[in-house]
Amino acid sequence: MRFGFLIKRGKPEARDLAAELIQALVARGNAALVCDAEARGIPGAEMVPEAILGASIDALVVLGGDGTFLYGAGLVAGRAIPLFGVNLGSLGFITHFQRGEALAALQAVCDGQVAIDERMRLSVTVTSAEGKRVLERRSAVNDAVISQPAMARLLDLEARLENEIITTYKADGLILATPTGSTAYNLAAAGPILTPDLEAIVLTPICPHTLTNRPLVVRADRRLVIRNVSNSAAQLTVDGQWGCAVAPGESVEVRKEAVPLRLYRGTGSFFSILREKLSWGERRA
Repeated sequence: MRFGFLIKRGKPEARDLAAELIQALVARGNAALVCDAEARGIPGAEMVPEAILGASIDALVVLGGDGTFLYGAGLVAGRAIPLFGVNLGSLGFITHFQRGEALAALQAVCDGQVAIDERMRLSVTVTSAEGKRVLERRSAVNDAVISQPAMARLLDLEARLENEIITTYKADGLILATPTGSTAYNLAAAGPILTPDLEAIVLTPICPHTLTNRPLVVRADRRLVIRNVSNSAAQLTVDGQWGCAVAPGESVEVRKEAVPLRLYRGTGSFFSILREKLSWGERRA
């Protein structure tokens, strides 16, 4: 197999672990490809440009936290390449493996003994005010967030599902989350938790200026369009990794991405992760 490696920057522990894993993989006849200067000089690793990493590998090993994992997911967007996430961060909702089990689990991957889960991604498209030009297109694992760019003022965001108006949100912003992303910003904004096997989109307003706007869950196979009807520009952020301005009149279209995120499954269940990471359901004495 050809394994790509993505290493959390500024974390010597990640480089040390990468060197250990690469040595073991190469000894078994596998190839290891890296694209980051953090990995330069690791014995057995081949340097390739980041732009071609996704087309050159069979699996991507991510050593870091959820942010590093999301960046890696962006590198292989549009490809059915599974990710193997080793948690070297804090929470680790989608980096399922711990450092101590990484080597044995990666060897099991080589032997075809680790199951692969599929998670829905979002296709996020920014269109011009007249609706005829695509300005930007990105893929999201967690969420697309439309928010204030700087000034603390309310936004007016018109939401439509298959051309039927839902409402116009008057709020600090709007989170459009996948089930995987339901435990990220969406959760902090009092949105619902969805199990990751669902195919749905959560709309969660950020500090809405009304008591009646509540989070909404819609089917993922529907066309969801959010139009900026404010007098000023909004900011679109995708997975906390990329952003652009959304001018008045421009729209953000969100729908299910054709190619899902694929990731190697750890030993813990979704609910065990919630209990461990968030102390979910615990009662304090």
